Amino acid sequence: MNGADLTALYLEAVKRSGVRPSELYDDSYLATDLIRNFYQGRFLTRPLFLSHQECDRLYQDLANLRSALISLPDRRYGGDLGAFARALGMTEVQITAIRRSRSSPVTQQSRADLYTDPTGFKVLELNMGSALGGIDTSDLCGMMLKHPVLAEFAHTHRLGYADTMRGQVENMFAETGFPADRRPVMATTDWPASFPVLEPFLRHFTHRLRELGIDAYPCHLGQLEVRDGGVWLGDQKVDIIQRLFMLEDCLKPSDVALMEPVLAAVERGEVRIFTPMDSELYASKGALAMLSDEANRELFSEPERASLDRILPWTRMLRSEPVTLEDGRRVDPLEYALRHRQELALKPTMQHGGQGVLLGWQADTDPQTWQERVRAAVDGPYVLQRRVRPVPELFPTDDGDPVPWIVSWGVFTMRSGYGGVYARAMPASSAAEVLGFYAGAYSGGCLHTLPEPG
Repeated sequence: MNGADLTALYLEAVKRSGVRPSELYDDSYLATDLIRNFYQGRFLTRPLFLSHQECDRLYQDLANLRSALISLPDRRYGGDLGAFARALGMTEVQITAIRRSRSSPVTQQSRADLYTDPTGFKVLELNMGSALGGIDTSDLCGMMLKHPVLAEFAHTHRLGYADTMRGQVENMFAETGFPADRRPVMATTDWPASFPVLEPFLRHFTHRLRELGIDAYPCHLGQLEVRDGGVWLGDQKVDIIQRLFMLEDCLKPSDVALMEPVLAAVERGEVRIFTPMDSELYASKGALAMLSDEANRELFSEPERASLDRILPWTRMLRSEPVTLEDGRRVDPLEYALRHRQELALKPTMQHGGQGVLLGWQADTDPQTWQERVRAAVDGPYVLQRRVRPVPELFPTDDGDPVPWIVSWGVFTMRSGYGGVYARAMPASSAAEVLGFYAGAYSGGCLHTLPEPG
């Protein structure tokens, strides 16, 4: 039984029960004020569903994608990380920050954002490292399962969920080298400009980390002090910095200067960092373009190529040189983009959450705007990506029949394997294309069938 079968059965179960689907998130099930307030009541009326076979296949494809990504500097640039970064359009300021903060091995924590089209999952972007939204998705799953209708359905069909929060804690211990019986002090560290917005959530988040064995405290980078042979947050000496600030924050020499004391402390071994900044190299859409480009196909193993063929849409850096289409034709990317606006998205290589994305097919993207933006992006840090037409998912309503929604599947991978799904969705009737939380999307989690015992 696959996810589509489980969805159909659950919709029937809800209809038979007569319950209001919105009751999944009744106040009596909302464990914290943060859950009540931060998500602003925008919860999906059911979880997503997958079989454990679908989970296994999806995880293996994403693991192969990661393997191919992190091998690019060696396979294509002879181990020159700077050359790889420049090819992705990074500035020298950003490259300096990366060189000051490298990991070995590269983190296994990532979240791929995918649509499902008629052929299966398709990766729109990959986020790697410690600044991933939706880590509390397992809390949403646990909250939903308090409702008796879903609880009975989950019991009948042997459904469970990945504990994403605990998976991240396991990553933190393993990748910073702390033994599991230690209780390190961690500074969950954001960039000063964005910290006021995120602080309420980070207070909830660090409280959950303390429940799971790490003494975590929220702060921004400017609140850390390097002194007395260590890094300090007030009177607390910090063992680990959880890095929420990103390469896109690092644009000017003054930004590197703000990071410099902390990066130097990491180099001296006075503090550990989760995760180093090089993880964002592999989260660049430019890196996905390198994997999509058939010119690099022979660099990868057969399992890697099979996974890339399944889950990667056509993606190319927008350069002033020919590129190859899926059918093997060589075309000028600028001319092709201007003629095929309805089938393409223009995306910056390093920004996240839909920032800077221009969708050629949107009603408000007129031909002149598209032409101006595409021409200006040539030889800059931008990619063209083939449009993915997602298959809608049906969600129950309080008013009657289920309605179709468009879902972004944020699939986590961890050291332990498949790490759960942070779902963001909006009604298909809204014609929304960027399904981010701050764009008004609704949030939810995913249940999957458990393997048969034995």
